[in-house]
Amino acid sequence: MEEAGLGDGTGAGLLFHRPSKKTQLINPVVLAYVGDSVFELLVRQYLVSLTNHKSHHLHKEATKIVSAKAQRKLLEKWQPMLSEEEADIVRRGRNTKSGAPPKNADPADYRQATALECLVGYLYYEGQIERLHELFAAAIAPSITEEQHEEKEGQA
Repeated sequence: MEEAGLGDGTGAGLLFHRPSKKTQLINPVVLAYVGDSVFELLVRQYLVSLTNHKSHHLHKEATKIVSAKAQRKLLEKWQPMLSEEEADIVRRGRNTKSGAPPKNADPADYRQATALECLVGYLYYEGQIERLHELFAAAIAPSITEEQHEEKEGQA
């Protein structure tokens, strides 16, 4: 049995089964399918790193981050950071037919969320875990304007 990992001795975290095709040849919907799980795992790990570990709170906070609308906003934040190759993966993910969006999701948000998940799946299968960490850190870092907006709302 082949050892889990990238084949270069570095290992790949949870990657136990490599895909049957080169990552560039995998259908964007399939990359998004895996990317959805990887993104959710990153979100859950992040939330557990914080102080409030009540299950209801964890679930509530996770759903705020993994919603189609939230993922669209994250992708907008990532756009200026993306390489040409990553931007191409995002375009492929956004333009693919991925089925009907959930009833509570805006179709445009859903397409952008699929694009984000496609990129996450791609980076995961390419073993670019540090890049995933970099993008995720940028995604969860609140901007100064968001913090100021929240402070103003709290004072009102």
